[in-house]
Amino acid sequence: MTAETTAREAPGQCASCGGTTSTTEHEAPEPPHERVNRRWNEIMQETRVAQTGVQILFGFLLSVAFTPLFRDLGTFDHAVYVITVVLGALATGSLIAPVSIHRFLSGQRMKDETVEIAHRLMMCGMVLLALTIGCTLLLILHVVVPGLLAELLVGAVMLWFALSWYALPLWLRRRAARRADRHDGGR
Repeated sequence: MTAETTAREAPGQCASCGGTTSTTEHEAPEPPHERVNRRWNEIMQETRVAQTGVQILFGFLLSVAFTPLFRDLGTFDHAVYVITVVLGALATGSLIAPVSIHRFLSGQRMKDETVEIAHRLMMCGMVLLALTIGCTLLLILHVVVPGLLAELLVGAVMLWFALSWYALPLWLRRRAARRADRHDGGR
């Protein structure tokens, strides 16, 4: 592990996400090389899921401009479309980047750095994907649903994404940290 990673990572704590690891008194601590390999494999599995979704969505978005109804959309809808396509391209780039980085750095003994960067790219890609989905919904619902209802529905969906993708994991992480602090304080 790098000196920077080692300095940031407390025993039993994940360096990239700050979460606690699941080592108990009866388990041997996970050696650093096994931890980085496990984390890399987890990131690759998560990347496969996210990549598939973003690629399908991005393909759909690219095809929209070539439909007959696209020409009939107003300036607002065209602007939303452009923003959505750009967000989709950025999300695609962020979620595919860990594969490219791994390919370029494979065999360079840089797995710690690769895992850290892949983690950050995945987090960025997930934010961009949520924004892409929100803008896609806005584009579709603005055409289908009259008035302010489209924006309200999109706002509700984006709130759900914020709660389920970000607030819930952060809440669970804090709860686990509090539980670990109570457990460590009781020794």
